[in-house]
Amino acid sequence: MVLLERLRHPNVLQLFGYCYQDSDDIPDTLTTITELGAPVEMIQLLQTSWEDRFRICLSLGRLLHHLAHSPLGSVTLLDFRPRQFVLVDGELKVTDLDDARVEETPCTSHADCVLEFPARNFTLPCSAQGWCEGMNEKRNLYNAYRFFFTYLLPHSAPPSLRPLLDSIVNASGELTWGVDETLAQLEMVLHLYRSGQYLQNSTASSSAEYQRIPDSTIPQEDYRCWPSYHHGSCLLSVFNLAEAVDVCESHTQCIAFVVTNQTTWTGRKLVFFKTGWSQVVPDPNKTTYVRAPS
Repeated sequence: MVLLERLRHPNVLQLFGYCYQDSDDIPDTLTTITELGAPVEMIQLLQTSWEDRFRICLSLGRLLHHLAHSPLGSVTLLDFRPRQFVLVDGELKVTDLDDARVEETPCTSHADCVLEFPARNFTLPCSAQGWCEGMNEKRNLYNAYRFFFTYLLPHSAPPSLRPLLDSIVNASGELTWGVDETLAQLEMVLHLYRSGQYLQNSTASSSAEYQRIPDSTIPQEDYRCWPSYHHGSCLLSVFNLAEAVDVCESHTQCIAFVVTNQTTWTGRKLVFFKTGWSQVVPDPNKTTYVRAPS
């Protein structure tokens, strides 16, 4: 409870309050009131869009940066399993700080500074002051790699972002970067994705023409694609109309698409891709585009 209060951050579960009770019915009981989050289910996350999975990794990068530079010093989470985290409106938040540790590991030589993991070990330098340099930060970072980054970051990412994402995964797996550089690279990915710059070298202008039908939608004629925001249809996010056309042209079954007024957390439009447009109905919140006859 004290750590939740001292380590306040958007990626630490918010503590609303607490109360202490001591009575015959409830002796010596401390109750904390926190915001409600959903458990992290990795199998479900692997089926979500890359954009949502990237948001979780970015949340984790921001959390690790906060823990490395917290008012209490560098904080490490000794238990880093996904069950220690929850999702609140798509943001990852740590909820269990029982196994958090602030003190760095004391040492007399480099041999005292071995970070041990099931798959491999790392030896860190022992400082002149007698502390293992960056051990708390590096433990958090490698755990982020083995529990989250390696599964969530690269898969089904936009092709032009893959080299940068692979660099982030590899560097965190080898501990060649610290938390600061890892977060800087994650923020760079966000900038490239949110601004549409990732499209400059990856999408060719399509020669296909599409007819615009404002204030309309296609209620049926769905097909499934992966990863989709909707299990029964192909609902994807796009940066602009040109990207929507490129997506439709890349799907053999796509004949039309419907742009909604809904956006994702990065401000991208959600678009339904369709196999036809035999039934177009009015809808003031959507715009339909159908492929013109060639």
